[in-house]
Amino acid sequence: QVQLVESGGGLVQAGGSLRLSCAASGRTFSSYAMGWFRQAPGKEREFVAAVTRSGGSTYYADSVKGRFTISRDNAKNTVYLHMNSLKPEDTAVYYCAGTLGYTDYSKHVRYDYWGQGTQVTVSS
Repeated sequence: QVQLVESGGGLVQAGGSLRLSCAASGRTFSSYAMGWFRQAPGKEREFVAAVTRSGGSTYYADSVKGRFTISRDNAKNTVYLHMNSLKPEDTAVYYCAGTLGYTDYSKHVRYDYWGQGTQVTVSS
């Protein structure tokens, strides 16, 4: 079992930046590939970014590529999402998730553990 707690959300103006953090406790953090997803009101949960166990490979949704960066620090049991050039359409609840799988990181059904989410609101 692993517990995930997100932090760092908030209200920011369009064009601004935020850094989300997800702290993990429980089983060995480095055993999990980690992902970030988001869900806006009335919409389905969508993939944002993922990082492999070592941090050596990262994956992004087209909508955030070039603006968001996912990273992890296995010594601190933490995964980060650096968000730059934020747009109003980035407004959502952001969730971190962990998977023991090795494929299909963009599919939320592949993830075994989820955090409670943190709200990100981007004003125009």
